Amino acid sequence: MRDPVTDFEYPEAWVAACRSPDLLIDVQRGLAVLTASGSVLRRGFSTGTTAAAACKAAVLSLALDTVKEVEITLPCGITVRLPVDAYRGQASCWKDAGDYPSDVTAGLEFTATAVPSLSGGVQFVPGEGIGSFARNTHRHLLGTPAISAPALDCIRRSINEAVGEAGLHGTTVILTIPRGAEVAQKTLNPRVGVQGGISVLGTTGLVEPWDDHMMEGVIDRIARADAVVLTTGRLGLRYSRLLFPDREAILVGSKLEEALQAADGDTVICGLPGLILKFMNPDVLSGTGCMTVEELSTTPLWEEVACRELAAFLDRHPHVRVVIVDRSGRIIGESP
Repeated sequence: MRDPVTDFEYPEAWVAACRSPDLLIDVQRGLAVLTASGSVLRRGFSTGTTAAAACKAAVLSLALDTVKEVEITLPCGITVRLPVDAYRGQASCWKDAGDYPSDVTAGLEFTATAVPSLSGGVQFVPGEGIGSFARNTHRHLLGTPAISAPALDCIRRSINEAVGEAGLHGTTVILTIPRGAEVAQKTLNPRVGVQGGISVLGTTGLVEPWDDHMMEGVIDRIARADAVVLTTGRLGLRYSRLLFPDREAILVGSKLEEALQAADGDTVICGLPGLILKFMNPDVLSGTGCMTVEELSTTPLWEEVACRELAAFLDRHPHVRVVIVDRSGRIIGESP
């Protein structure tokens, strides 16, 4: 059995040990993950997916009056159905965090308002509760809505699908998150330069059920692997597989300390700079004037800081190689 989201092939022993065989269909569809102990943990939906569902429902309800469920194609390619509450252009969708216990956006309401467009165009308007960037960075301009590219693509695609299904010439859709500004104070947004609301994100469209219990199956995989490359996110996973095809690439998120303790022998850490540099030195940004490690990686300070931290980490972990890549897969730092 293969996970369609991560492409991980579940060992037959895990499948045989599954304590909820009726949930294996969700594992096959990518809506849940199977752990080594046989438990099944449900994935949640990202803020981007929730936003897309609200927007699509609002548009469909212009033609159907009442809409209770919509179909969304996620950035990872999976098609899912989400419950909504929509009536005559007004729609709500509540964020489902799955079995991820620390998701502060769990249960958050996303609302969308759609009106027909006489001009025939399709317009998406981010509204109240959606954060914006507080200053210019190398990737974002001051005031730009904090909506990631995969999430924005999903939202726009869903709106366009609804316009076609509803037989409309065009529409304007306004998305709001009524408690977005309040909930954002519990996230990292204020520390990374996003103000006024939450970020709308979602590389795959799903939220992994990763927290304290996520390490159960992952630790087992690391311990059994002959040669392992540990990575922190989806892009890191992709580039780890390309750079180290002879190693098993394992996604561990922010749990690098636990993962290294489980790894036996030669180990590689590979991924984007943010989590890796923060893991090496939580105070790495001190004195740099940068708010994020990614921002630091675009400044003249990067080479000096990266070389210093990589050398210090190698002294502490002589059998661990570190390779840092940017979003295009270019290596921007590696162990000396």
